[in-house]
Amino acid sequence: MSKTICVANQKGGVGKTTTAINLAYSLSVLENRVLLIDADPQANSTSHLGFDPKNIRLGLYELMVQDLNPTDAILDTKYDYLKILPANIDLVGAEIEMIDLPNRERILNRLLDKVKDSYDFIIIDCSPSLGLITTNALGASDSVLIPVQCEYFALEGLGKLLNTIKIVQRSINTKLEIEGLVLTMYDSRLRLSNQVVEEVKLHFQQLVFDTIIKRNTTLSEAPSFGLPVLEHDATATGSVGYLNLARELLQKNGLTKISEEERIIQ
Repeated sequence: MSKTICVANQKGGVGKTTTAINLAYSLSVLENRVLLIDADPQANSTSHLGFDPKNIRLGLYELMVQDLNPTDAILDTKYDYLKILPANIDLVGAEIEMIDLPNRERILNRLLDKVKDSYDFIIIDCSPSLGLITTNALGASDSVLIPVQCEYFALEGLGKLLNTIKIVQRSINTKLEIEGLVLTMYDSRLRLSNQVVEEVKLHFQQLVFDTIIKRNTTLSEAPSFGLPVLEHDATATGSVGYLNLARELLQKNGLTKISEEERIIQ
């Protein structure tokens, strides 16, 4: 079974790329075959894993505009179970060039159909917008994971994203589901953070992951080393948080590698 999850929120600075990278890496550490797709023209996922976007000659832009074979663009990372389909700055022009293409909202879906059976999970890092690239990501995904920061205006724009998801469900991808909301940048010392957690759980209930990603300096440091936080410092709070998120995601999808005997408490 292969599952494609896009990490999306049109509000910037919510920990979206951080979540996509570290969730993908954590899933790979748990021996799942993972493909991370950088669908953001800023190419932060690409650079975070040690690739220079300026040197990417074949990435998501070229695949979508020229309809090439995705295997030609997928790169091996230094991690056994993790690969990346990178991006470069050219991706910013893709939406204009795709505007007249037939079935332009389903281009990424057609591309992923060629490779998805080779992976257990495909994680798509979307840009902070609801443009054509993000629509393609939603159209190609089984579910969408929404990072929500534990700060003021946490729910700002969330209604617009949920409305876009409903439109995609009706007209492009009827199988699309909401994987869940993951709370990020949580600081237990701040009353505001606790209020946001309460409010999000009140509104979205079972859709909210139990795992909360705490504000952590190591999470901010890891990109400068070109490493996922778990590789940079396995003992850091952020590392534990994203590993727990990966485990919760697997459990939610019934994919935990725990035998029935181990599930029985003696």
